[in-house]
Amino acid sequence: MADTLRNAYIAGLGMCVPPKVVTNDDLSKIVDTSDEWIAQMTGIKERHFTEGDVATSDLSAEAAAAALANAGLDASDVDMILVATASPDMFFPSTACLVQSRIGARRAFAYDMGAGCTGFIYGLVIARQFIAAGTIDTALVIGAENLSKFMDMTDRNTCVLFGDGAGAAVVRPCAPPRGVVTHYLGADGSVGDLLKFPGGAAKMPATHETVDERLHYIKMEGRKVYVNAVRAMGDSVLKVLEQAGVSGDDLDLLFPHQANIRIIKSVAERANMPMEKVFVNIHKYGNTSAASIPIALCEAVESGRLEEGMLVGMVAFGAGFTWGAALVRW
Repeated sequence: MADTLRNAYIAGLGMCVPPKVVTNDDLSKIVDTSDEWIAQMTGIKERHFTEGDVATSDLSAEAAAAALANAGLDASDVDMILVATASPDMFFPSTACLVQSRIGARRAFAYDMGAGCTGFIYGLVIARQFIAAGTIDTALVIGAENLSKFMDMTDRNTCVLFGDGAGAAVVRPCAPPRGVVTHYLGADGSVGDLLKFPGGAAKMPATHETVDERLHYIKMEGRKVYVNAVRAMGDSVLKVLEQAGVSGDDLDLLFPHQANIRIIKSVAERANMPMEKVFVNIHKYGNTSAASIPIALCEAVESGRLEEGMLVGMVAFGAGFTWGAALVRW
């Protein structure tokens, strides 16, 4: 991987979060919880929710347009659109096709990918392969979620965790050492039942019974998911560091999936990195799943914290289970 002559880098970033902010105190009026408990257990203080008919494609298109502007490109330059999401507008057409139409990227092929919270890293790696092969020159990789519309607001174990938003990256060719240095991807479907959305698809089509049993919402066994996430994210970071022949000391910044502050701290400890070198914004957005890493990258660039030449890591864990990490020379 490190010997690829035609590498890929992130040439532009954009993000979109809906304006409605939902605080922990807001949720404490709906379910038996408190700001203190949520903040202590997760690190989350607030999150953004969509309202009305705002769809995942709406968030994605706005983030994509911002990323293209940031890269100095036009929609007509885009060859591929990949939307990583667990909350698409509908089964089909894909959210990516809807985005293609919205932004006017008529030359681009488009598809969705379901890799849970790891989706952006999976998508970045896929875009890199297309670019390295010379098949395309410009990819839009979007992580987008509209999870508030799939949450059981009577289940305090899940409704406090997730938020809505989208982050987009324009991925373009470059020469090493710039760009993606190395990556590692993994999955284990044998434990997929620990985090799932059971109702509404082919195995369990919508019926009165599935609705009455509240099966059209996110279901999670939080403690078991936590244990798996800590292990897989820690292992993934160590794997890419080993592949690149570097240590945590060599990383300038680490961008972990923003799922839980305790998981983030555990991953930083495994990588032997101080929290000062770990980007955290979970307190503002909650777990935005596939959108969390591109949103974090966008905020880091805008704040001046992420600069050209830095060696950065990204790591995530999500439903499937899936996990993965990437090292990027910015």
